[in-house]
Amino acid sequence: MFVSMACQKYLSGLLLLIVSASGYTWPNPKLDELERLLYDQFGFNVPGILTSVLPCNSFVVFNGIANRSNAADWIRTAYHDMATHNVNDGTGGLDASIQFELDRPENAGDGFDNTIGFLTHGINRYVSVADIFALGAATAVEQCGGPKVPFRGGRIDATAAGAPGMPEPQDSLESHIASFAKQGLNQTEMITLVACGHTFGGVQHSAFPDTVPVPAGVDDIDATFDNTPFIFDNAVAAEYIHGTTNNPLVVGHNDTTNSDKRIFKSDNNATMSLFANNADLFKSTCGGLFARMLDTVPSSVQLSEVIEPLPAKPASMLLRYTGDSTFNLTGLVRFYNMPESSSRTVKFVWADRTGKKDPSYSVELGHTPLMASHGLNDGPFTALWYSVGPITKNFTLLDEAAGISKFWFEIDEGNGSATRNEDQGGLGFALPDTIMVSATSCTDNAVSAMRLDVAVLASANPSRVYVRSEALGSISTPGGTGTTIKVIETDVQPSGNSSSNGLYDIWSVVLPFTAFTQTSNPTVELVAEVGGEELSTASFFPMQEFPHCA
Repeated sequence: MFVSMACQKYLSGLLLLIVSASGYTWPNPKLDELERLLYDQFGFNVPGILTSVLPCNSFVVFNGIANRSNAADWIRTAYHDMATHNVNDGTGGLDASIQFELDRPENAGDGFDNTIGFLTHGINRYVSVADIFALGAATAVEQCGGPKVPFRGGRIDATAAGAPGMPEPQDSLESHIASFAKQGLNQTEMITLVACGHTFGGVQHSAFPDTVPVPAGVDDIDATFDNTPFIFDNAVAAEYIHGTTNNPLVVGHNDTTNSDKRIFKSDNNATMSLFANNADLFKSTCGGLFARMLDTVPSSVQLSEVIEPLPAKPASMLLRYTGDSTFNLTGLVRFYNMPESSSRTVKFVWADRTGKKDPSYSVELGHTPLMASHGLNDGPFTALWYSVGPITKNFTLLDEAAGISKFWFEIDEGNGSATRNEDQGGLGFALPDTIMVSATSCTDNAVSAMRLDVAVLASANPSRVYVRSEALGSISTPGGTGTTIKVIETDVQPSGNSSSNGLYDIWSVVLPFTAFTQTSNPTVELVAEVGGEELSTASFFPMQEFPHCA
């Protein structure tokens, strides 16, 4: 079949898409959490929410419907959410507005409810619903045989439905071209994105009974777009070009709803012929268009740069004031793409409160072979985790008078090579000791509350100290109910107590247990406002940290 040079040149151009990517500087709570969801996927200290995409034929609702999968639902949800975008006025896009659009015929089927109900368990004050939808789609594509989809974060959730206009199977070719053009996609990109999305899943009878009949004795079925509905490949194109397809939107008994046929042949099959004959081209082109799809957001939203894994990433670095002229530091550090080695030594090195270094400001980190994580489906990387301090106690003791301002890591492979530093390009990892939780904090089951004591550096003279937490909320509309996260700030007051040397003042607040049970992420941070700047601790689980009050 003849393939136009213009089409081939255009698709080759898509492969030259340059993605802006750079490592960010730790700490950055929003990017830290998104990076964690992207790269801490399976094994030690991982969140786990996206692992439900595997195996790729898994389906979160075990209702026996043949050929359904989480992967297909997650990708479809992301596209239908994005499809509200209007390139002319910059409105709509991937903003979680689909939560309020479930009453529209264009969003038929229970795949959206399934996706929303499951993935929203992964949101918190740093991860929006729209971001978790985008993460779900990118993970499904990548982990089920598809290309890497560069990911940016920072999507903002809509609070109402977006404009309608998602094309439906019975719509004309002209209607589809106009709808995709409104989304910012030309005709070749329309063909491509439909093919890329339809390498997964199929059409559900219960949502489209006029398109998909069911065999006798079967209540529901998913008629697949190709013969490999659970993995990414170019079968959707090859089967179409070779005349062997069972795609219900190509060879369906109701030609009115054969929208894929109209779309695929709209350029005389030029694009689909290229994809049928070149699986690598199909994969690479889909990677670029999936990224564009996920990055299509309202013009008022500024996404981050592409999030790449940090080579060394601290986690849960928490200072605890002990009241005996010391404080403890607990936490972990992940070294990305690091193989196991019994000869390696990793040291945690720090500078004191004034920035001074000293040979004594160093401790060896602990590690066991169990402290490893890797990509889903045994991905191409292994990450190793080390504890701050020996495994036997997992903390480092710091002198209260000297304090700490930043830290870094010295790595000796034990093979004669030079020791190397992981220090964020010389910046170090900032850890101000201005505010920290006090070990005098305690829980009181009798009144279902806890007293949270906070040690604040007296010389900092903060204008405000507060606890930051979150609670789940919702917005109900005729088209559906959307999940929201409410950030809660609870002020902490001076208690009048100070450390024996006067370096730290103790502030205190009583919080009911309900403050930590209104969300699936019952963590808090302590925040001090000093000179117009916010200084905060790492997130921690207060209910797990402290003993009962005496």
